[in-house]
Amino acid sequence: MRTQHTPHFLTAFPVYCSVFLSPTHLVLGGGGGASKTGIKNKLRVYDVADNRAITLVDELQLEPGDDAPMSIAANLETGAFACGVNSPEEQMKKGENQNCRVFSFNEQKLGLLGTHGTLVSGDLEDYQKVTVLSPDGKFLIAAGTNSLQLLSFPSLAPAAPLIKTDKEIYDVTFSQNTFVVATTDNLLVYSLPQTKGTGSPSKTKKKGKQKENATAISELELLRTIDPPAAVSGASGSTFRAARYHPEKPGVLYTVGNTIPGRSRTRKAPPRQAYVCKWNTETWAVDKVRKVADKGLTCFDVSPNGKLLAFGTSEHVVGIIDAETLAPLVTILKAHEFPPTTIKFNPTSRLLVSASADNSIRVISVPDSAEKSSWGLLILILITLLIALLAFVAQQYAS
Repeated sequence: MRTQHTPHFLTAFPVYCSVFLSPTHLVLGGGGGASKTGIKNKLRVYDVADNRAITLVDELQLEPGDDAPMSIAANLETGAFACGVNSPEEQMKKGENQNCRVFSFNEQKLGLLGTHGTLVSGDLEDYQKVTVLSPDGKFLIAAGTNSLQLLSFPSLAPAAPLIKTDKEIYDVTFSQNTFVVATTDNLLVYSLPQTKGTGSPSKTKKKGKQKENATAISELELLRTIDPPAAVSGASGSTFRAARYHPEKPGVLYTVGNTIPGRSRTRKAPPRQAYVCKWNTETWAVDKVRKVADKGLTCFDVSPNGKLLAFGTSEHVVGIIDAETLAPLVTILKAHEFPPTTIKFNPTSRLLVSASADNSIRVISVPDSAEKSSWGLLILILITLLIALLAFVAQQYAS
């Protein structure tokens, strides 16, 4: 399926995370990181038009020494969003890393609402690589390499004890009653606690009896552990890279798996391949599997209407597939000079934005619907059959 898309080049702004606050307002997070590159770490809000043009609305430069924003999630109803930003190295060495931060976007301006520290490993290389909000906006998960914290939102008060994992965490996704943690080796399915209170974020401690109402801390129950499907792993194995619940069907979960090439002294290792799996969460069986790339996937998203899946690959490709059939719909080769770092549908599922550390974003007009693509294919098949039938009739008549 052909679709229109427009690249935009941003001066000295490598992009690592993105989220829409509305159908037109897009937040980008990025920068030069903690190293002294001279490239500032910042958040930017752009207005994205239907014709794929972008206009800078506001920019918030982070404090000196802060790292680049690496993950982000937004509450569309309030306009508040959470972001993973490491504090300066001096604070991290003291165990004072305020890595989880909440920002507001009001009257076309960005502002900091509150901060909280969730990374306790003491590893200066650790960072908040996953930031995800629950569908009702009450819970936030901030995850580092091998640990995650469930927080109430927007107060950032802990809602459950810290969870540590043996394997590296790559993604987290919420349903109404559970959340799934995608690690390199397995999926960890947890139940959500019931909320018992709310709070509001604050950068300073309240005095006297003015204390923040916090969600009561509850132990999280691990419901099950899911291994990668054999259809993907094969003899060499595979790793999970992303997981997303269907936005309207809690019985459907999508995962991305990258294969692990087997080692051999006698022959060249096969290339790493990427697969998308569609799971039935009632049975935890895989309903459909589709190979989508000959290289690993770097980012993944599900459209809010649940009809489309989008991904970026290490070959710099951006693709869109049908969420029901996993059939490919759109492929954009060389969408970026570097592998895409983030990809996001807007709330109306009409636009898709991919971004990269190459200082660029690409705005894509999403196909109207998967149904139209299916009907188009059906019509093409019918026309082909009709032509074949007419040719057969003509041949019979000639003889």
